[in-house]
Amino acid sequence: MCASANERDMDDDARYRALSARDARFDGLFFVGVTTTGIYCRPVCRARLPGRTRCVFFKRRAEAERAGYRACFRCRPELAPGAAHVDAVSTLARRATTRIEAGALNDHSIDDLARELHVSARHLRRAVTREIGVSPVDLAQSCRLALAKQLLHAGDMSIVDVAHASGFGSVRRFNAVFHSRFGRAPSRVGSRSRRGTANVVTMTLGYRAPFAWRAMLEFLSLRAIPGVEQVDLDKLTYGRTVRFGDRCGSLLASADSSTRTLRVDVSASLSRSLMEIAVAVRRLFDLDADPHTIDPHLARDVALRACVRASPGLRVPGAFDAFELAARAVMGQQISVRAATTIAGRLAHAFGEPIQTPSAGLNRLFPTAARLAGARADTLRTVGLTGIRARTLRNLAAAVDRGTVELEGAHSDGETIASLEAVDGIGPWTAQYVAMRALHAPDAFPSTDLGLLRALAVTPRALGERSRAWSPWRAYAAMHLWRGAST
Repeated sequence: MCASANERDMDDDARYRALSARDARFDGLFFVGVTTTGIYCRPVCRARLPGRTRCVFFKRRAEAERAGYRACFRCRPELAPGAAHVDAVSTLARRATTRIEAGALNDHSIDDLARELHVSARHLRRAVTREIGVSPVDLAQSCRLALAKQLLHAGDMSIVDVAHASGFGSVRRFNAVFHSRFGRAPSRVGSRSRRGTANVVTMTLGYRAPFAWRAMLEFLSLRAIPGVEQVDLDKLTYGRTVRFGDRCGSLLASADSSTRTLRVDVSASLSRSLMEIAVAVRRLFDLDADPHTIDPHLARDVALRACVRASPGLRVPGAFDAFELAARAVMGQQISVRAATTIAGRLAHAFGEPIQTPSAGLNRLFPTAARLAGARADTLRTVGLTGIRARTLRNLAAAVDRGTVELEGAHSDGETIASLEAVDGIGPWTAQYVAMRALHAPDAFPSTDLGLLRALAVTPRALGERSRAWSPWRAYAAMHLWRGAST
């Protein structure tokens, strides 16, 4: 079985071979249910290998749970990395799945989500069920239980807090559903002496190795907005301030290569937004990428081969907040990265809200689109923006605030890129850069970028033609070329 094998082309015998080898490359790409125990596991589970005839394979946790299997308490399927492929599901189902995994159905209905995605509730149910194999409600329940199980193992929260943090409306309902699914009460999972007063809640998110964590942090370090983000290249950590609605706090992320997981310490004040934070962190650090598919494909090009070998598992840094990233891209037009970072920090301190966090360097929330849309262009210029950039930033903020530009996934990538380019002052480079990072579009490619043109010594047209061979991973190719040029 080759390293770049695509799970969609595997039959159950191939999956069993991957299971027999405990092959970590397939962790999260499928799950195995054991008919004699009623338990489902990850392909890396260290339990005794079941016989082939006792194995039933599923693509998602929710499918296994719907079939009546309980999650293994040894390999803990809720820690498996995501299985998001660029073309694994239709656009609508993929966007709906992302919103559901972020807790969209915890406080809102299917009808609300359908309106957000500009479709009917019936069509949404049909698309998700057809593409994912389970209904939106079943998927939401699986996500809630996975988060609850992880929080119970951590032992930092009371049962009541775990129930609310994982999206259950009542503790009684949580206890009943958890016992029905796992065959034991929540109080029997994890720590027996729950403090329930911790200032920090810890989440663990899996990824598929290799992961060029230092390269990720080096990229983010140059672009970290002072007061909003903080990167420590000695401790290899990333911290930032966070706002979800009226909930504010901070988080600190660090990687553990031995367990192939990312540890995320989140302020307790954000405990009821953990599902949203988990999805945002996965997108920020591109945790669902499959380097065993992407790297071999890009290495076919002789110009990229050395870059891929130098930085295996290089990800595309995403965006924790899409508007923040888009605003940062506008501020970076035609100036150096360092100058743009300085201006972004001034903007955050002038227009962002102050916040207290455990880190003295994290003291500002990035201003909202509504706040910047209401600012005068000449006021924005006081942070160092030119008149043109100030007007462009204000135009962008106004477009996002009134919904003309939607950066949170309601529209397709193509529609969002078109709406960005319709904003006065935003051209193809900015739109493609935002698509790469904020929209998490793996094939977005800023073909007019000066750094990319210099790296290959070609014209924009020639670069566009050459990049076709890198599709559908052109965003990763851009990252390799940028990193190769910087190192």
